Amino acid sequence: MDSVVSELEGTLLKDRDTFSYFMLVAFEASGFLRFALLLILWPVIWLLDMSGMGEYGLKIMVFVATAGVSESEIESVARAVLPKFYMDDIDMEAWKVFSSYDKRVVVTKMPRIMAERFAKEYLRADEVIGSELVISRFGFATGFVKGNIIDSCISIRVAKLFIDEKPSLGLGRVASSFLSLCKEQLQPPFMTEQNQKDHQLVRPLPVIFHDGRLVKRPTPPTALLIILWMPIGIVLAAVRILVGIMLPMWAKPYLSKMLGGKVIVKGKPPPPASSGNSGVLFVCTHRTLMDPVVLSTVLRRKIPAVTYSLSRLSEILSPIPTVRLTRIRDVDAEQIKRELAKGDLVVCPEGTTCREPFLLRFSALFAELTDQIVPVAMNYRVGFFHATTARGCKALDPVFFFMNPRPVYEVTFLSQLPAEATCSSGKSPHDVANYVQRILAATLGFECTNFTRRDKYRVLAGNDGTVSYTSFADQLKKVVSTFKPFFH
Repeated sequence: MDSVVSELEGTLLKDRDTFSYFMLVAFEASGFLRFALLLILWPVIWLLDMSGMGEYGLKIMVFVATAGVSESEIESVARAVLPKFYMDDIDMEAWKVFSSYDKRVVVTKMPRIMAERFAKEYLRADEVIGSELVISRFGFATGFVKGNIIDSCISIRVAKLFIDEKPSLGLGRVASSFLSLCKEQLQPPFMTEQNQKDHQLVRPLPVIFHDGRLVKRPTPPTALLIILWMPIGIVLAAVRILVGIMLPMWAKPYLSKMLGGKVIVKGKPPPPASSGNSGVLFVCTHRTLMDPVVLSTVLRRKIPAVTYSLSRLSEILSPIPTVRLTRIRDVDAEQIKRELAKGDLVVCPEGTTCREPFLLRFSALFAELTDQIVPVAMNYRVGFFHATTARGCKALDPVFFFMNPRPVYEVTFLSQLPAEATCSSGKSPHDVANYVQRILAATLGFECTNFTRRDKYRVLAGNDGTVSYTSFADQLKKVVSTFKPFFH
């Protein structure tokens, strides 16, 4: 059996520097203060690396990012946050060589817990060898790793894994100690036309579900920008939210431009429902909780929005009416019918947000209830912070959205479905829902999937997405505790 052992940093990943991944663990698993402390120590870590003592810098990063953090929380970040950033930095030429072998082993200097999930699920590695965190009996990381010399420990473990026969190929930088254990060695850059095996190659699995608040990988310059912007962003978010609550819908488009926001509108929206007629059902893709609010702003009238798991704080701050559903099909159907009898309504049939260029499976319930369906393709761009979370506090979603310097929304109105494309022509609700999903995906350049809300939450949060509602006071406490460090 042909086997390959490849270094992760600087080989499968283009960047050999692991600092930004420890920054992600610090921010997502612990918070802003640990994130800032690690950035303050970056000059020391850089000097140690430049002077040939990079292993000491690595141990500093491990200690600051993980000390006192529960093992389960580190695993959660490695499962939900890190894969997206790893995948963005993947070296496809190295991947082609790596994937062409039967047995694949990934070697990393980072703690194994940070890379194992990504390497096995997305790169299809059979084994992952890395440094091992020391975990206390209470389940918290001590901040230390097992063994005094990380390189030596990794080489010993590679040798133990290949007792009977040496690995066929080693991929890594010249300084990688495990390369001497392999029959052949290759260093970046790779020429796959000459080196790859003659059998069909497949791409790494795409990252469909992704969590975490940071949009960009926090390299030292980016992390510094984030820290400097945070106090300004908090004030700006407060102003934007207050303006959104207080101003009438017709005035919001003008003020949003003054406060840095931008909305791009394509297509022609339908006129308001006339008196005595049932309303139009706007069927939207779901990117953030702001989708219905932005739609109402564009239409310059308040359109009620169907919600499943909106936090109490978000409901209170919402400038448009919200209609909470129960996930009991018959009850929800009657509720939607009553709302449509009053006028227009917004629904996001994916049931949850998805950040990546994919659409989750559409619930077919909306297709059963009306033939007046207007698909709306929603998309957004932000610079610093994501406005959705599966693991964190949902009450902060609108705050993080408005903390971005220049959030941009794109709203594309498609034509109302013709009668022959609705259930009135004899089509099944599932056929109608799938058709709407396809035309919206084509408009956005996205890909349709059969994944559901439950799939997303199982991947990102390890649960089925059921929300336990807390009081407004409790959610407000969470908001205050999150941003408290900025006011000291």
